[in-house]
Amino acid sequence: MNRTAGGTTEEADVASTSLGGRAAAALESYRAGDPHLLAELVQEATPLLWHIVRGQGVDRDDAEDVVQEVWLAFVRSTSTIREPQALLKWLVVSARRAAWRTSGRRREDLRRTAPLPEDDRAVAVRSTEPPVDEPLLVAERDQTLWRRFLELPERCQQLLRFVAMADRPDYKAIAEVTGMQVTAVGVTRGRCLAKLRALLDADERWVEA
Repeated sequence: MNRTAGGTTEEADVASTSLGGRAAAALESYRAGDPHLLAELVQEATPLLWHIVRGQGVDRDDAEDVVQEVWLAFVRSTSTIREPQALLKWLVVSARRAAWRTSGRRREDLRRTAPLPEDDRAVAVRSTEPPVDEPLLVAERDQTLWRRFLELPERCQQLLRFVAMADRPDYKAIAEVTGMQVTAVGVTRGRCLAKLRALLDADERWVEA
């Protein structure tokens, strides 16, 4: 397996092509005194954050303020974000929470003044469509899974690949290919999955669907 100074070639490729990887690089560069990558990240990620906020029922004018609030909170937190690779998740979660707070204040204001007209009530109902950030979070989750999978021993990687390829894995065939005893396949599979689970649980970027 090819390796770079920072890990495997596969890991480097994943980091460089994902928005999460670019966000991590921007944070590290900003901490080092260079704001250029951060400026690019703001341009690239702001539309995503804006759509997340709008998806929570925040109107256009308030959405711009909420997104600005998220970026300001990020600048204040640059020294406390422990894991740069978790920055994108941090931004998404912060945008959702800020949107919920803004929507809650707006609903409270409306309750104090007058009942919502019937048309506004219909608009206030949340969309049944999946959140706009869901595909992104799924992609980031899958990349984290792949990273941690590559940290497993080669034997575990080989075994889990064989098991994943079949709905009903043939332990006898797997034993023949791997040179294991048939009775050891299931036990080893369980141990390998436990190792993978431990790696994922220790990773701040891992969020189960």
